[in-house]
Amino acid sequence: MDSSDRTTSDFAGGPPPNFRTNEGSLVSALKTLLFFTILMITLPIGLYFASKAYIFESSMKMSSSDSYFYAAIVAVLAVHVVLALFVYVAWNEGTPKGKGKHD
Repeated sequence: MDSSDRTTSDFAGGPPPNFRTNEGSLVSALKTLLFFTILMITLPIGLYFASKAYIFESSMKMSSSDSYFYAAIVAVLAVHVVLALFVYVAWNEGTPKGKGKHD
């Protein structure tokens, strides 16, 4: 019996790996990723057009070229906020939520 036969027989005799133990955490991580992906797409675009039309052009009576510039700044700030929230949620997602002080 050579070494390749021995390694395949060792793996065949053991129990199958249990992939369902982390399925809940995987689904939770994918839901979080999907939520922040949708938020990353919709929030900056929505804030860009809303701030351009309603805040800068209507309320502040800015010209069209000035409102483009300031609306883009609002959209970039929204991207940074969403990224910071994603990092915060992803960092704290796997930590246990205990109420007491742990020594």
